[in-house]
Amino acid sequence: MLSAGMERTAVIDMGSNSFRLVVFQHEPGSWWSLADEIREPVRISAGMGEDGVLQPAPVERAIATAAVFSSFLEASGVERVDAVATSAIRDARNRDELLAEIRASTGLEVRVISGAEEAWYGYLAGVNSTTLADGFGIDVGGGSVQVMRIADRRLVEAESVRLGAVRMSEAFLPGERAKPKQLQAVRDHVSRTLSEFEWWQGEGAGGSRPRTPEAPGRSQAGSDRLAAIGGTVRNLATAVQKRMDLPDVDEQGFVVTREALEDLIELLASRPASERGTVPGIKPDRGDVILGGALVVAAAMEHGGFTELEVAEAGLREGVFFEHLLADRTPPLLDDVRRSSVENLAHRFRTDPVHVEHVARLSLETFDSLRSAGLHDLGDNDRELLWAGGMLHDIGMTVDYDDHHRHSHYLIVHTGLPGFSPREVDLIALIARYHRKGTPDAAELGALQRPGDSERLRLLSAIIRLAEQLERSRDQTIASVRVQATDGKVTLEAVARDGSDPTVAIWAGQRGSTLLADTLGAPVSIVPSSPRA
Repeated sequence: MLSAGMERTAVIDMGSNSFRLVVFQHEPGSWWSLADEIREPVRISAGMGEDGVLQPAPVERAIATAAVFSSFLEASGVERVDAVATSAIRDARNRDELLAEIRASTGLEVRVISGAEEAWYGYLAGVNSTTLADGFGIDVGGGSVQVMRIADRRLVEAESVRLGAVRMSEAFLPGERAKPKQLQAVRDHVSRTLSEFEWWQGEGAGGSRPRTPEAPGRSQAGSDRLAAIGGTVRNLATAVQKRMDLPDVDEQGFVVTREALEDLIELLASRPASERGTVPGIKPDRGDVILGGALVVAAAMEHGGFTELEVAEAGLREGVFFEHLLADRTPPLLDDVRRSSVENLAHRFRTDPVHVEHVARLSLETFDSLRSAGLHDLGDNDRELLWAGGMLHDIGMTVDYDDHHRHSHYLIVHTGLPGFSPREVDLIALIARYHRKGTPDAAELGALQRPGDSERLRLLSAIIRLAEQLERSRDQTIASVRVQATDGKVTLEAVARDGSDPTVAIWAGQRGSTLLADTLGAPVSIVPSSPRA
């Protein structure tokens, strides 16, 4: 049963490798989420070859899958449907016959999109799920690859080229074993194709640049930044994560280095095609084409001078949805991806928005005041993580009050926050996890942990824990906070609203200040104060 004001939109993506049906639920002006998904590895492009004719077996699979999608939509009552077909069907000489049969047997009206439209939707997906403002994008599909150049969050260059994973695998890697000459042939073909576009050159072309130290765990800043979408890229990212023995995290925001990708290619090439799907992280139904896709990505990175790429979980389907969701904007882009991600999740699992926003605000005031007093040197990125933790610390209440801090941690980690790196998502989740009690332990980050994370997590957790206690009555009695540090002691002045009684807030705040005192190595006193004139 849909709640009042809730809408559902279905997007069908008839790709060269797989067909997908995704259902998005959204409350206009509030939040949205993925509600359901069906994927079928139709492999519609199988056997097309240079003749460009869809073969009988793939056509039969396509029609059967379309029938399943249609029945599902009718049963679930989704009325708004946008079905699109991409490279393989777009290029097929007999596409009209296929689409006519789908229309006749299922009632689905399929829109064949051009290469330019496919790049446009890929751009919307990438820019609305990463912080990419200036740089490049790549969407690796089964039949085609879309390459994009982005400036000031606008799409300024885009091309669709026939370099998809299925197409390249069938053309250059037809047998069980991949020979070195075949691998090089794929790379050479990709490089020749991309050489037609002079703009496909990052600042790192002609030489590599080191990772930007100011943004650990995030993609390089500047115009050599590369964001990637598509099932091939996501599957490669998962395999790289497995090889790095990272915890089970989403691919969203994960950075794949060219070196890590080349190591994976070496492993894949050492196995026959029938066994590549057994490599940890590789989907079995992609096993026979994943090496071709990996070679395309590596060659595109090498040609453009990119040393790494940032993976986005969103794809063409999200791009189509964003065009609808943000139809009142030109172009249809979120103003701030990171902020929108946090607010979207907070609205989705809303409990007491006035309370959580107040805890977030008191947390930021405490953070700023402690920094002004010289009691820590954390930066604005840490401040943003604290704000996000404050906004999301109570979403676990939708599960149950008991252990809601643990439920909040789970929901943040497993729902994800586009625009943030996996490490940042885990830190935000841990801040929420420790807003009530417990000893913050950065070791829970596992292989994602970086130097300084232990101190960072302790301080941010201590701040939000104190802010939560100052708002213990959930009535915004404490309007603001000020910090004074003198003679080795820290005094936090809790400024009450006019006419309010701060007794509970001061009592709870003092009890909740122990972690902050231990972290700062100084006693902390919570005292009532009046607004300054």
